[in-house]
Amino acid sequence: MKALVLAGGRGTRLRPITHTSAKQLVPVANKPVLFYGLEAIRDAGIRDVGIVVSDPREMLQPDLRTGQRTTVMVNSQAEIRAAVEDGSRFGLRVTYIEQEAPLGLAHAVKISESYMAGEPFVMYLGDNLIKDGITPFVREFEQERPNAQILLAHVKTPSEFGVAELEGDRVVRLEEKPKQPRSDLALVGVYLFDRTIFEAVHAIAPSKRGELEITDAIQFLITGGRRVRSHVISGWWKDTGKVEDMLEGNRMMLGGIETDVRGEVDTDSAVEGRVVIGPGTKVERSRLRGPLIVGANARIVDSYVGPFTALGDGVELSHCEIEHSIVLERSRIHDVPSRIESSLIGKDVVVCASDARPRTHRLMLGDSSRVELS
Repeated sequence: MKALVLAGGRGTRLRPITHTSAKQLVPVANKPVLFYGLEAIRDAGIRDVGIVVSDPREMLQPDLRTGQRTTVMVNSQAEIRAAVEDGSRFGLRVTYIEQEAPLGLAHAVKISESYMAGEPFVMYLGDNLIKDGITPFVREFEQERPNAQILLAHVKTPSEFGVAELEGDRVVRLEEKPKQPRSDLALVGVYLFDRTIFEAVHAIAPSKRGELEITDAIQFLITGGRRVRSHVISGWWKDTGKVEDMLEGNRMMLGGIETDVRGEVDTDSAVEGRVVIGPGTKVERSRLRGPLIVGANARIVDSYVGPFTALGDGVELSHCEIEHSIVLERSRIHDVPSRIESSLIGKDVVVCASDARPRTHRLMLGDSSRVELS
């Protein structure tokens, strides 16, 4: 069995973070979301993985010094290749499959046909987080041998997802983002297929939004009498496409950490609960209340870092409070008079105070930003 990991897409719901970085590489608990998926695939016993990546694209980015907008190339493919390389660090053999445009999940399957070479495969969306992994799902597929098996979860807003209608464990109908859902069972973003899926992706036509929909391909199998099974997960799952989902994923992953302090914490500081502090990090006259994680070579001075916070490598905090947030590498937060919470802050960001004192701050900042809070 092989795996197909989808790491294209433009991450529009996570802008401006994804203007300059691949959405699958935004970290949760200081680990890129994509890495959790690759580890889950490895733990299921799969070794050969095709990663679908998109072509570089142009975008307009403001110059913070001049205020003018300039055209820059955004190359998430290069980022992903640099982060994953040949996959050996994960115990995988990785092949990259280039998709010329985001033309749909079924299109990604279509262009991977030669790589799969007739083998069954698991398709995994690279921005998904499944806390308990996919091993039971894969074993079930190997035992039952259906033509397709889809992972489902109960959701509160099924109209935002592809929705399945079941008879027992058999899938009888799929609909993409229905206005009137027939169930609350949403497609999680993990699928298992045999070779019949390629007949389906070649047969379907693009949807109204111009994409080849995987729900249409699976419905083609159902209509044609193929066996399509479901697996409803009971554990925790998140599509990390929105900032609130990233923060929820961060909270869930931090809930499983164990204390590991490798940096320096002075005697005037307090560390409470489960806290991870990377090597080279210095904590002075501060209070850290876990669960939280701090990367390497960071500095925290006269500050409070609350639960469910992840600070990347080289982050600097002084005279501030922050909790339930993600701060990426090398960002600096200084002299902020009110607590920062529920925020996603990009790389190389500077957050500092002005004279006025607001009661709270909720931030989503792109890379290389500077914000003065008043």
